[in-house]
Amino acid sequence: MGLFNRFRSGGQVVANSSARRAETSEQDATRLIDAGHELEAQGSLDAAMQCYLNAIRLAPNPARAHLNQGNVLLLKGDLDGALQAFRTAIKHKPDYAGAYYNIGNVLLGNGQFDEAAANYRSALEIQPDYAEVHCSLGVALKELGQPDDAIASFQRALKLNPDLVEAHLNLGSLLLSRGRYIEAWPEYETRHDPNYSGRQSIPPDLPFPHWRGESLNGKSLLIWPEQGFGDEIQFARYFPMLKTLGVTRLTVVCKPALEALLKMVDGVDEVIPFSDALTLPLHDYWTFPMSLPMHFSTTVQTIPDKLPYLKVPPERFKQWQHRLPADGLKIGLVWKGNAAHENDANRSLPDLSLLAPLWSEPGITFISLQKGPGEEEAATPPASQPILHLGSSILDFADSAAIVAQLDLVICIDTAIAHLAGALNKPCWVLLPAVGVDWRWLQERTDSPWYPVVMRLFRQTKTGNWSATISEVALALRIWAAQRRDEI
Repeated sequence: MGLFNRFRSGGQVVANSSARRAETSEQDATRLIDAGHELEAQGSLDAAMQCYLNAIRLAPNPARAHLNQGNVLLLKGDLDGALQAFRTAIKHKPDYAGAYYNIGNVLLGNGQFDEAAANYRSALEIQPDYAEVHCSLGVALKELGQPDDAIASFQRALKLNPDLVEAHLNLGSLLLSRGRYIEAWPEYETRHDPNYSGRQSIPPDLPFPHWRGESLNGKSLLIWPEQGFGDEIQFARYFPMLKTLGVTRLTVVCKPALEALLKMVDGVDEVIPFSDALTLPLHDYWTFPMSLPMHFSTTVQTIPDKLPYLKVPPERFKQWQHRLPADGLKIGLVWKGNAAHENDANRSLPDLSLLAPLWSEPGITFISLQKGPGEEEAATPPASQPILHLGSSILDFADSAAIVAQLDLVICIDTAIAHLAGALNKPCWVLLPAVGVDWRWLQERTDSPWYPVVMRLFRQTKTGNWSATISEVALALRIWAAQRRDEI
């Protein structure tokens, strides 16, 4: 959640001079705290901190000032200092629900889910109707493997505050991960709610309306991009289905790196790179690609799973053919994702050396598909892990697709290449982290209904420890390679 509580209250009515002095001090402290809030909002953290420290010296009870001191320390990255400030606030005010909530948020962000849940429960004992705390408790319970209790927490939060966007989105994501798609899709639409501070799906300012399910017979529709490359690839499977609803013209706006690839999708009339989207032709409606499953009432059983639904431009296939070995098994690798991803610290491998057990199987050429993070490492791999580095020559996803289409297998973390391989009907093994697993991989499954037959999931069992997972992959690789050689 990451929402840190700030309590404000006025001075008390007093009847004697001592009380009046206390009231004056409290009012001065309140003014300092308010000034600190304004400075903090402007990004002047040092000046805000000085206001809160002055308020601590003035206030008869400095609990609120300590809480705000903790907020600034947190923004500065001093987690230990923030926790100390929040705990000091509780010493001055034992029934401070907001301080317990803030402690829970710090611990949640640090992966200490049991301790976070305990502090959220302490806050709720004091203030049972604290909707944000119920929501954050739900997040902790989800990561603790208690999905039913987490769902109940999100629902309780929404009963208390039906407008709490984070509770809607968390509930939707969890229901999706449980395979309860019909209940989940409407909740998941809150991902582009303007009140959601963390939104990555920003509605465009277009002179035609957002499609809300109206008839598309004889209409034109524009698909507007959202979130990451993998999201656009995964939901491109719905584009041909839109034509069955009577869409006469389907235009796809996308990130430039996807332009050449999405031009090959059936049903698409025009692809416009995002960089050229300042002036667009008029359409009857626009929609996000990740809203299409809701409009088609998609369930786990009705996922449009015909593969492949992506095709490689023929000239790209030929262009890369001579760069790849002609003989032997060829396996593509991706071990790092975009560092800006909110869960990248958990989903990406620290370095290539963790995959060393895979090199114990002879007769395999490993090919790096890393673009950006990991490129330098792929260019100078450990001596015991020879790898063909192609990433620096890859210009877009059509290049990546041309390479993947000529491989025998892809092994990767949860990143766009997993969706690309699946959409091309290419065998792909995906390493999933123990924390923050995306909803689309569901829970406890080793396969994916989005990419049947070709997709295999390997789930980390302990946060930060990939060794057991990679050992499992190495064993599976030995079996797979033996079978492939028998086939050849």
